[in-house]
Amino acid sequence: MRFSVVLDAVYAGKNVYESMLEVKKLGFHAVEFFGWADHDLQAFASVKNALGLQVAAILAKPVSMTHTAQRPALVGSVKQAISAARQLGCHRIIMLTGPLEDEGRGNAHEQIVIGLKTVEPLLREANVMAVLEPLNTLVDHPGYYLNQSEEAFRIVDEVDSPYVKVLYDIYHMQIMEGNIIATIKENIARIGHFHMAGVPGRHEPYTGELYYITILKAIEDTGYRGFVGLEYKPAEEAAAGLAKFRDWVRAASLY
Repeated sequence: MRFSVVLDAVYAGKNVYESMLEVKKLGFHAVEFFGWADHDLQAFASVKNALGLQVAAILAKPVSMTHTAQRPALVGSVKQAISAARQLGCHRIIMLTGPLEDEGRGNAHEQIVIGLKTVEPLLREANVMAVLEPLNTLVDHPGYYLNQSEEAFRIVDEVDSPYVKVLYDIYHMQIMEGNIIATIKENIARIGHFHMAGVPGRHEPYTGELYYITILKAIEDTGYRGFVGLEYKPAEEAAAGLAKFRDWVRAASLY
């Protein structure tokens, strides 16, 4: 199984280049980089290449996908993210729907589908996949539109492109709906990326109510060969937590 370390979460507030070096020393081979717009991409690419790291995913600048008036901004955001992804050798961009607008859920759903269909040719041409992320609205993101995996999967079906799939964040979906393994197995063809963190608290994956070894084995059994991103807030020193996670999954023959 392939894991990517979300620098903006696990190493929040730390020097990005020192963090990349530590990730490599700990035996991980990929990172995710959400704050790319605030950095010199050429320098970042040079360091990641020197370390032999991959960039598994970046975040497109959040733009409301639920409002027609924001469509030009959405297209611009995707173009910028594709350009950054190309510089970083990355093939996944994470997209967020934004909040629920006044028009209601039915119209918002339709606008998201139209927006994704609008940018799909850009994604296809660049060979970059957009992964749409449902988030929990009970703890972390009140007011966010897309808070159920079932609707995210319907959106993917309606867009009907191999370049648009779902980022299934296990932490968020455990809070909102549970039934994690069955949902993953039933929808793996619609999933393009995973994130994980302990529930509750969003700390290291070996903490909390979810036994991630079983979940990861279920993901592996589906034939999924993409990355699983470690997006959590460390409860202990970052390197110690990553080392403990690494040893934990190695003992289960998952890494």
